[in-house]
Amino acid sequence: MKQLRHVMALAAGLGLALAFAAGPAAAQKSEQRADLVLRGDAKCTRCHDEEDSPDLIKIGKTRHGVNADQRTPTCTSCHGESDSHINKPADAKERPKPDRLFKVNNEVTPPEAQNEACLGCHEASARIHWQGSAHDRSRVTCASCHSIHQARDQVLVKETQAGVCFTCHKEQRAAMFRFSTHPLRSGWMACSDCHAPHGSVSEHNLVRNTVNETCYTCHADKRGPFLWEHPPVRENCAECHNPHGSNVPSMLKVRGPYLCQQCHIAPFHPSTLYSGTNLPPLRPGVSTPAFDKMLGQQCANCHSKVHGSNHPSGARFTR
Repeated sequence: MKQLRHVMALAAGLGLALAFAAGPAAAQKSEQRADLVLRGDAKCTRCHDEEDSPDLIKIGKTRHGVNADQRTPTCTSCHGESDSHINKPADAKERPKPDRLFKVNNEVTPPEAQNEACLGCHEASARIHWQGSAHDRSRVTCASCHSIHQARDQVLVKETQAGVCFTCHKEQRAAMFRFSTHPLRSGWMACSDCHAPHGSVSEHNLVRNTVNETCYTCHADKRGPFLWEHPPVRENCAECHNPHGSNVPSMLKVRGPYLCQQCHIAPFHPSTLYSGTNLPPLRPGVSTPAFDKMLGQQCANCHSKVHGSNHPSGARFTR
């Protein structure tokens, strides 16, 4: 009996010792933070939580925050492991920065390294021509245009995309406020309807191979084919139009008839009608200078089908 009591006391003591030994480990385990938004983000969100960095937590409302998708990254997928940032060295006066920062003109991460992190997942499809594109050569970063942590990325919204582009493209912004423009301000179209910001095989990063093909995506009635074609129209719409805006109707570069006379400068009609000095005055008994003789005259009054015509009378009567 005495031996049984000794064994029981020994077992109780051993159990108590094990409980004391497991206590700190259990307490430490209970203190471990759970992932807040992304898988494995606990080591980051212990500091960057809703109180410290509320904008960063908004990534959970974006496509990068879909945990049900196995392709969803975590903080370290983009910013690197950042061990020295997470565990500040004892001799460091300030906490080191993460391995990769996505900010414009930061000293930690050059543009090439920033874009490399994004292109690791997003290089296919529309980004296949990024290498060597105009934005790449200008060292523009993905974060210069995209707000990764925001629930609503402004550059992906048609109504607000132009505002992002205009932060750099000031001349195009000024052209948009002219008399005749494309409906960018109303949100009916966006810059990306004509331009591929990630690069393309055509000039000016156009979404199609040529200027005309790009314009025809909306202006299909100007495509033809026509029996009588206007050569500059077939060559390039921008020969006559300023696509970003103009103070002349229909976004023309110059008012008529001056626009037409840049090419049609042959003697007599059509040039002499507007620029000659031997024509009768518009008002009887009043000497009319050459400029006044242009008043009320317009090539399109007769040649209204300037983009091409099927008129049976021939190319000279494209009406």
